[in-house]
Amino acid sequence: MWELERKSKIPIYKQITDHLERRISYGEFPPGSLLPSERKLAEQLGVNRSTVILAFAELRSMGIIESQTGSGTRVSKTKWGATPKHTPNWSRYAEGGSFLPNLPFMRRIREALNQNPTLIDFASGELSADLAPNDEITTLMSENKYTSYLGYDNPQGYIPLRQALVTYLDQHRGIKTTESSILITSGSQQSLYLITQCLLSPGDAVAIEDPSYCYSLPMFQSAGLRLFRLPVDSQGVCPEDIRALYKKHRIKMVFMNPNYQNPTGTVFGAERRKQLLDVASELALPIVEDDPFSLTDYEGSPPSPLKSMDSIGSVLYIGSFSKIAASGMRIGWMVAPNSIVERLADARQQMDFGLSVIPQQVAAQFLKSNYFEPHLDRLRMQLQYKRDLLIEALQKELPGLVTFTAPQGGLHLWCKLVPDVHDGKLLEECIKRGIVFVPGSVYGSDSGFVRFTFARAKEAEIGLGISKFADALRELMNSK
Repeated sequence: MWELERKSKIPIYKQITDHLERRISYGEFPPGSLLPSERKLAEQLGVNRSTVILAFAELRSMGIIESQTGSGTRVSKTKWGATPKHTPNWSRYAEGGSFLPNLPFMRRIREALNQNPTLIDFASGELSADLAPNDEITTLMSENKYTSYLGYDNPQGYIPLRQALVTYLDQHRGIKTTESSILITSGSQQSLYLITQCLLSPGDAVAIEDPSYCYSLPMFQSAGLRLFRLPVDSQGVCPEDIRALYKKHRIKMVFMNPNYQNPTGTVFGAERRKQLLDVASELALPIVEDDPFSLTDYEGSPPSPLKSMDSIGSVLYIGSFSKIAASGMRIGWMVAPNSIVERLADARQQMDFGLSVIPQQVAAQFLKSNYFEPHLDRLRMQLQYKRDLLIEALQKELPGLVTFTAPQGGLHLWCKLVPDVHDGKLLEECIKRGIVFVPGSVYGSDSGFVRFTFARAKEAEIGLGISKFADALRELMNSK
């Protein structure tokens, strides 16, 4: 993001003028497009509104922009030799298409983090830099020369990585498979995208947990799918609810996150797992199991995946390095029948001709190295410590105002707020104070729930962040 040079001899308003003129000339703001309001631009740049007013006045004097009361400030349609009838209506294009934008709350959180990277981040579902195996990866890359041919790789993914995953899945997840039944993806979201686009059709009904991370992904609506919710209690979803949905809506697929579910942290009950697989077998119903958090189990004894109990091939299993190593590696995988793997590999090849082979080589080396197990042990210990810091801060700052169940794994703490407050207003108050979180309604819940991710924030920030959250919450309570 562009920043002002506050020690420069060039006046601030002139720097803003030059910056906007340059962006307009580059086509970032085409003729006729709407510029940010004076107030919003002033907030983004950290200047007085009067400074932006001066910059806009300078641009108006040059004929570059035009302002009209009630309609905002727009780029002139006649400057730069542009002819209105030949200028694409980019605003309409941006609002069109079948692939929907992120939910408003998620866009607001991303915007706030982009504008102010110093915000205490309880929103981003990723590991902080100190939890990633940076030193181990650096060592592996220095010890191994990746000199193989850097052309297009196998559409299913780098074969040595798939072979390493066969061993990993057997030893760590109890899943028996072969490399021909594994598809390498850029992460769980690409796996879900391929499934929704290639295995389902517009109008198909699918079942998701409620609340659920899936609910926050517009890709389901973009694919024209009809979503039906399965309520989650302390033991997860009730398998009989799936049978009822099938009878009523002929659902085609069920999406599950059984272990340390996002956002609730729930572990699917052992007896219900067997019942679920029986229902799936009876109805010939596919289950998509997203399993990103199991190996974060704080005791080091992760619950088994559904796939390890799947004797007839009902489960499509999705995994990723994002929550156990580093999200920036962009390595995920899917275990599925070979016919499904070939179908999705063909579709993915049409999208991007496959992933970069170098991160796949690094991932394969890391899985087979002596660094992997010690990294997991350290990760579990540090995540549990951060969880405990978060719980301690909530108990100190918000006694009687928040309820929760402490998860035994994962990256998130799911909280119910006792006072009745507006999700959006609470988020804005928190952003003003320097923190972000994800409102529970993003995941399909009613207003009044909050997901705190404790893996991203630094240990020293957690207590301070919850103190700021408490101040924001009490501000809204007192304003009623």
